[in-house]
Amino acid sequence: MKKVIALMSIAGLLTFANFNGLMAQDEANAPAAEATEQVAEATDSSAAATVDEGVVENEAPAEETKTFHQVLKQKYIEGGAGWMTPVLLCLILGMALVIERILYLNMATTNVQKLLDGIEENVKKGDYNGAKELCRNTRGPVASIFYQGLDRIDEGLENVEKSVTSYGGVQMARLESNMTWIALFIALAPSFGFLGTVVGMVGAFDAIEAAGDISPTVVAGGMKVALLTTVFGLIVAIILQIFYNYILTKIESLVSEMEDGSISFMDILVKNQK
Repeated sequence: MKKVIALMSIAGLLTFANFNGLMAQDEANAPAAEATEQVAEATDSSAAATVDEGVVENEAPAEETKTFHQVLKQKYIEGGAGWMTPVLLCLILGMALVIERILYLNMATTNVQKLLDGIEENVKKGDYNGAKELCRNTRGPVASIFYQGLDRIDEGLENVEKSVTSYGGVQMARLESNMTWIALFIALAPSFGFLGTVVGMVGAFDAIEAAGDISPTVVAGGMKVALLTTVFGLIVAIILQIFYNYILTKIESLVSEMEDGSISFMDILVKNQK
């Protein structure tokens, strides 16, 4: 009986000791568990915030950068197709004439000194037909003038000089062809722009009158649309004016070459006149 009581006492002590150990372990693990739960809650909160930000970013994508052509198209529409179209036509037609003049003048450029050397070499030998053939195969107004002079060599130097002078005037007129049209488009582009601005301002004042109050939105919007035509008109005029001045400079250079070449040409004929 004592053994049984002793065994039961030992078992009770062991059970109590194990229970106290478990309680102590639970109390020791409680802070760690709380910390783990807090970390877990923080992780869940971060994940939720990330998801929310992702949703917001998906709902509001970043604004795309517009290209130059898109901005230009938008401004063209805002300015009104009725007034922007004439300005655009001035640019297209003016640039077409500018390109035509630049190509013509570049093709009219000639190595005058080389041509004069070839003519002088043939004239010294008395081969005027060879000199005319050289001029015929050389492009440009200078060669055409020399050809007209050589073609009248049998009529005397006086008639040759008159022919060179007269045909030089014809070639100058050809060089300056279409320049008046380019100047016209330079003047028309800003004129159409100003006209569109005036009409747009009248429309803005009509909107103010209809609203019965001066609204900044109405005034600013109307003036913006009205001034766009002037901006585009001035831009077109500036572009065409730059090319116009370049073409004038090229024409002056060619005319100077024609005059100097004509003088040298007459000197060659006078020195080799028999």
